[in-house]
Amino acid sequence: MTLADVTLRDASDAALAALADELAAEIAKTAQHYDLSGEFPHEHFELLRQRGALKLTLPRELGGGGISLYQLLLFQERLARGSGSTALALGWHLMVFGYLSFDLKWQRPAFERLCRDVVQRGDLINVLVTEREAGNLLRGSKPTTVARKTEQGYLIQGRKAFCSAAPGLGQMIVYALVEDEGRVAEFLVPRSDRVRVIDNWNTIGMRSTGSHDVEFDQVLVPHDALLSYIDPGQSSSFMTGSRAFGLQLSAVYLGIATAARDFALDFADRYHSHSLGGSILDAPQVQQKLGEIELLIGAAKTQLYGLAERWERHDAIKHRLNHEVAITKHQVGNHAIRIVELAMGIVGGHALSKDLPLERYFRDVQCGRYNPPQDDMVLANLAKSATAALRASRQAEASKQRPAEASQPGVAAPAKASAAAAAATQSAVTGTADALETPLAALVD
Repeated sequence: MTLADVTLRDASDAALAALADELAAEIAKTAQHYDLSGEFPHEHFELLRQRGALKLTLPRELGGGGISLYQLLLFQERLARGSGSTALALGWHLMVFGYLSFDLKWQRPAFERLCRDVVQRGDLINVLVTEREAGNLLRGSKPTTVARKTEQGYLIQGRKAFCSAAPGLGQMIVYALVEDEGRVAEFLVPRSDRVRVIDNWNTIGMRSTGSHDVEFDQVLVPHDALLSYIDPGQSSSFMTGSRAFGLQLSAVYLGIATAARDFALDFADRYHSHSLGGSILDAPQVQQKLGEIELLIGAAKTQLYGLAERWERHDAIKHRLNHEVAITKHQVGNHAIRIVELAMGIVGGHALSKDLPLERYFRDVQCGRYNPPQDDMVLANLAKSATAALRASRQAEASKQRPAEASQPGVAAPAKASAAAAAATQSAVTGTADALETPLAALVD
């Protein structure tokens, strides 16, 4: 049994994995072409549409697959072995419906209409948050994209950046500032001739995600296109459940790393060395690298799928796994990068060839560094949490040692200090979640 097999818990997992493997094998045939050209792989998404992949995270009662978080990670990890770009672009769509199915903040009819559009028309959806000069919109910055209310509805004007799958989107959930209200809201905007994709995505990695800018030129949408307001301190529709559905990003990068392992293993078995009198697979230095690769893959899978199972089984702690989600993103992403480096070390100079997929895996896996929360933010928030917890503990202990003082009028400072320290601890704990609050506002939105 391989390490990959232990992630399959039952027949349902096995069937989903088989589907992902079939799709990965098919899209892998043209992955290199789209990487070189930088074009959006419409044919990949037509295949995904035909095989029902766009419906996987929709609720079953609305015609979807109703897959769990664990199964989403399983599907994404395996699909990414065929094309990291295609898996990542699809992942935002699947993540949108994962969040909405878990904790719906919209009116139910609006969600049901959107699900019908996916089921009946095959619409591809993404959330467009990021603007190049507006800062982090989910941390209080105001978007420059505005919505002006009229008798007919709302006129949307503005430009969004890093909009993954932009050439293939059927509808977009757009964050905009409601004019004359000063409030930010989520709007559902269908594709039209007044929605223009700016072809400006030209990057080192994830080249075929189609993460271009999108411009809205006085796009008229009906009044009920306003899905939800996002007031200061209020979670958006995509900041729920410890941001756990963002772990699909980690699954994508792990899938890329696993593909690199598979290629290196096959290469080493086929590559003949005259000095060894056979393939290089049994060479000590190759075995050493393979051993480290297997160790890292095993550790990443254990952490990623273990957290997903914990999240699914314990409703009471779903919203309190912020640190665990951020730590897992950090660890799995860095393990994936190291795995690809080791695989390239096994293959040697051949790994640099554009004729082989390893150099694409290497470029694509680097993009995980730029999806939030970035490593420095994770470490900073973990340190803040530990520091705040220590201070809260010491101040609470100090307040217990002075019970007489605390009971006297005007001498409540220790209790107040303890409460303040506890608040600081909670702030530090949620700080890591804040760092993950915008998985849709990253390098690839």
